[in-house]
Amino acid sequence: LFRSEKFAFLEPFNDRDGKLILSPKQKQQFGKWVRPEDFCDEPRIIYTVSSFSIRQTIVSDCSFVASLAISAQYEKRFRKKLITNIIYPQNHNGEPIYNPCGKYMVKFNLNGMWRKIIIDDYLPMSKHGDLLCSFSNNKNELWVSLLEKAYMKVMGGYDFPGSNSNIDLHALTEWIPERIAIRPGSAEFNKDKEFKRLLDRFHKGHCLVTVATGELSETDADRAGLVPTHAYAMLDIREYKGRKLFMLKNPWNHLRWKGNYSEKDSVNWTPELQKALSYDPDSAQMFDNGVFWIDYDSLCKFFDVLYINWDPDLFMYTTCIQHTWSAKEGPKKDSYNISDNPQYRLEMTGNQAGAAVWILLTRHITDKADFADNKEFITVLVYKNGGKKVFYPYDPPPYKDGVRINSPHYLCKLIEGASTEPYTLVISQYEKNSTTHYTLRVYSTCEFTLTRFSNPYKKQLDQRITGQWKGRSAGGCANNRESYVNNPLYQVHIDNTSSDNHLMIELLGPKQYSVGFEVICVSENVGNAPGTFKRVTSGDFRPGYCVLQLSNISGGVYNVRPCTFKAGNDGPFFLEFSCSTSYAVSQIQ
Repeated sequence: LFRSEKFAFLEPFNDRDGKLILSPKQKQQFGKWVRPEDFCDEPRIIYTVSSFSIRQTIVSDCSFVASLAISAQYEKRFRKKLITNIIYPQNHNGEPIYNPCGKYMVKFNLNGMWRKIIIDDYLPMSKHGDLLCSFSNNKNELWVSLLEKAYMKVMGGYDFPGSNSNIDLHALTEWIPERIAIRPGSAEFNKDKEFKRLLDRFHKGHCLVTVATGELSETDADRAGLVPTHAYAMLDIREYKGRKLFMLKNPWNHLRWKGNYSEKDSVNWTPELQKALSYDPDSAQMFDNGVFWIDYDSLCKFFDVLYINWDPDLFMYTTCIQHTWSAKEGPKKDSYNISDNPQYRLEMTGNQAGAAVWILLTRHITDKADFADNKEFITVLVYKNGGKKVFYPYDPPPYKDGVRINSPHYLCKLIEGASTEPYTLVISQYEKNSTTHYTLRVYSTCEFTLTRFSNPYKKQLDQRITGQWKGRSAGGCANNRESYVNNPLYQVHIDNTSSDNHLMIELLGPKQYSVGFEVICVSENVGNAPGTFKRVTSGDFRPGYCVLQLSNISGGVYNVRPCTFKAGNDGPFFLEFSCSTSYAVSQIQ
């Protein structure tokens, strides 16, 4: 798919989608669109991959530029291609090459799969001859500007609403995004444990890391030398004699931290420490390239978030499912009933003791406004219930109760013990306002199966019966012996001689009432069916909703009596029936 694209043309290539929309700041300084030959003597895609040569200008994409920086550093350090191999055309060694015709293709992982983005090589230049996009300080080198242009095209133009490095790095590399809120003292953030994890995994090449500041007052920002709500690339992490230090890079290529372990700190930078970290503060003072060291305590004080992206090659096994969750399926809020939420059975089939299982939910975004102001809060709920379908959100309680976040990505991590009990995964939203397209991907260090719950019921046979409790018919539960029999009564006829029929009954009533129902077997057409019963109930009375599944029952006649817990609770209700075979429902009282 990516190598079959045509790149040679008789005339310079012009993107048929037109020039990218400029940001307001770019428009103020814009002079003209230029091609590489207009400002380069010998254009080439890559001269040398370096994090230090990347420079952000006036496009508000600090997280993307920081992502480029750490990806470039990773390539150089571990000699593993991450971003240079996503630019086309390429030579026989898989290296991107300059195309005089001006057509390039970049592949990004977007909405659950690799996709190709076609761009031309026109770049915005100011009236004074400066590029108005990110670029490389290595003259003639184009990879930074071209990657940024391709990403900005996906995002609707250079007028970029902003992002975070989890999203950007996943698009660039497909590495698994994890967001860690830096909250010292909270139960969710173990400061020492997090540092040890980063120190170990970073130097093994298992992860890419950026950090981001939150809101800072103008005074605090100026005093600290930090930019509010800004992403910084993490280039190194060290521990030396109890000192925990991070090397960060501001994508602006200037403006550095002014606190402990800055280049002007003459107290902490002992000759011994300078040698251990190969750092010379005096030399650093001569040129501000935006790179600085900062201690872990200061980082935890001034920064809000760690964005970590993990190498998917850490997991031997992976699979994904893409699906659409219609806005019409189920209630707007799933606080009472999650039976209509997409559900999946996850079962470990290999030697799972100590296995790591990561579940990544990605909501597909196709609209710039949606990306800029994401109002959809998504999560994955994990139940350890034998891999059965879940109807009530908290019965049983979730094994992992995910926090609903307005990010395209949600990550849930499991560490498997010796148990072989399968999981049930449930996709959930805070409020379902629109149809949602998503990718559910599972990574694991042991073999597993991931399957969507099969539905034994035939949708075309579904029935919804409208009823009401009113006056005498609001008889309450069976504790009210005299009035209970006055509740509405419905009869279900399954006219066959099979013993493997499946029937599901759902009762929906006012949320302020606790509701339930009983089912009485009046007659069976087949004796000794596996699911035979005389009387069953929907279980505990619940606010506004309850459900009962009857499996492997005989054809026959069954009576259903819905009720509220308290007598005298007037109100409407719905009885919904789903069945694996033809049936008839009638009200007999």
